[in-house]
Amino acid sequence: MNRLFFRLGAISAFLAVAAGAFGAHALRTRLAPDLLAAFDTGARYQMYHAIGLFVAAWVGSCRPGRVAGWCFAAGTVLFSGSLYALALTGIRPLGAITPFGGIAFLAGWISLLFAVGRDDA
Repeated sequence: MNRLFFRLGAISAFLAVAAGAFGAHALRTRLAPDLLAAFDTGARYQMYHAIGLFVAAWVGSCRPGRVAGWCFAAGTVLFSGSLYALALTGIRPLGAITPFGGIAFLAGWISLLFAVGRDDA
């Protein structure tokens, strides 16, 4: 098991829950509905990919598992981070960063596909 990705998954899951609660309680009356929806999407995808980090940790230290873990970590920063920043600042061009995070997420899942059945862990 890769302890780094397990730890990153735990931290990311913690932050996703905190962000979700913050959005639901503190931001509910302060943000426009579309910005609140963007913030919620960021928290939701952060949690999904925290679970992906746990899977990458479980796959172990084989190369595709490491690639998946780094893709999930980078995707969380780019995808969720840009949505959080967009929602909190209202700066719409930040949304242009979001697809790069989505691509990183997709690359992580493809990397896990290649990790299945490998014996170099």
